[in-house]
Amino acid sequence: MEEPKPRNGKKDSGLSVVRGAVNTPDYGKIPPQAVDLEEAVLGALMLDKEALTDVIDILKKESFYKDDHKMIYEAILDLFQRSEPIDILTVTQELKKRGELEIIGGPFYIAQLTNRVASSANVEFHARIISQKHIQRELIRISSETIKMAYDETVDVFDLLDGAEAKLFEVAEGNIRRSYEDMNKLLHKAVKQLELISKSDGTSGVPTGFANLDRVTGGFQKSDMIVLAARPGMGKTAFVLSLARNAAVDYKKGVAVFSLEMSSLQLVNRLISSETEIAGEKLKKGNLEPYEWEQLNSRIGKLTNAPIYINDTPGLSIFELRAQCRRLKAEKDIQMVIIDYLQLMTATVEGKGNREQEISAISRAVKGIAKELEVPVIALSQLSRAVETRGGDKRPQLSDLRESGAIEQDADMVMFIYRPEYYGITADEDGNSTQGLSELIIAKHRNGSTEDVKIRFQNHLAKFVNWENDNFDLNGPSVDVEDDYGRQVLRSSNFDNIDDKAEEPPF
Repeated sequence: MEEPKPRNGKKDSGLSVVRGAVNTPDYGKIPPQAVDLEEAVLGALMLDKEALTDVIDILKKESFYKDDHKMIYEAILDLFQRSEPIDILTVTQELKKRGELEIIGGPFYIAQLTNRVASSANVEFHARIISQKHIQRELIRISSETIKMAYDETVDVFDLLDGAEAKLFEVAEGNIRRSYEDMNKLLHKAVKQLELISKSDGTSGVPTGFANLDRVTGGFQKSDMIVLAARPGMGKTAFVLSLARNAAVDYKKGVAVFSLEMSSLQLVNRLISSETEIAGEKLKKGNLEPYEWEQLNSRIGKLTNAPIYINDTPGLSIFELRAQCRRLKAEKDIQMVIIDYLQLMTATVEGKGNREQEISAISRAVKGIAKELEVPVIALSQLSRAVETRGGDKRPQLSDLRESGAIEQDADMVMFIYRPEYYGITADEDGNSTQGLSELIIAKHRNGSTEDVKIRFQNHLAKFVNWENDNFDLNGPSVDVEDDYGRQVLRSSNFDNIDDKAEEPPF
């Protein structure tokens, strides 16, 4: 046998050479596995008929490393689905019918599996280790494929990135699941939540700042996917910015805003206009009067420390959205997510091609994010042109949701914004003026009633406020009023920090 060559002029001991060589290509690497535990689990499944119920949500056929064990587990699952007994004899017979008995080693191997385990007491723990080894192997496989393709100059780098994201997402979705909770724990949680609600103003979710909407919804609830849809120009972005402002400033709730259409600076300018009650056109041009500069400086402080986090990455993918939301939840404890808007997002590689399938994949993923993070997710969506071509009533309907019925299916709540002024309707059926009138049409509400909620739109500020305000000026500043819960919902245009005796500026 050839003596190991010295390194750096020094002769290594045999032990050091072997130890170092284990990680070299000459010796290779063995994929993560737990064959002994696979044998123990399969043996336990044939000894105890109840054992399968403990592992069926943990293990799939692909979880096993040895092909023989995959065949045996698949045979056990088929027997279970047919409600037939599971033991040495039935599993042997099933494999024989499949023509796989001799492939796995015959009846002797099946019998040997039951001899390797004394009881099924630890079968769930063993199954979880097998599942972890499978996840490790999948990560190695995906990483290896990604490395190989990364060296291929003909592969588009962004397609490669999307593909890697999709495969990792698939591994996570297929292997990481929550366990069940028994009624005792769930009832305890429910009663505790009721106690908290009874001590509050009746709002159990994230308050919107709109009294009538909160009355119907109790605030936007955890894990809910809320779809807000309207035709362009109806004020979707303005409405969700009003929601974000109310939740963050008035109630100190962290809000994440993902804007795929407008830049973060544009959104901030809208928030400034709404908060300071200075028209957006003036802010855009910068021709402010001295008193308006003073008004801006005195009011902008409320927004400075508002827990609003804006991401304006164009073409954001679902994988990126999930990662950003997880990070913001962990670091900033966000309580609400806003996506503006759904049709501008990109799906993973598997979802691309058919537009309807792509939107369906995005919709399902958004609902999954809401459930995983336990926060309401508000997703803006476009409506089809059918609204415009329909004669008579232009009120949106669920069938008008653009490109995919999956949005309606996945959503816990679907709301439409309808402004009669937009269609040139100046008065309602009773002759009342529709100037500034906006209706939130709650067309679907999985956990509550469906109603039409009136709110007011102040066009020059791109701002929505409560409807009940007799002193409201559509073309000028608002005055301080309180809603049904005693909250201040409109802010005065008078300076906050100016001497009361000073002359009032000419608004």
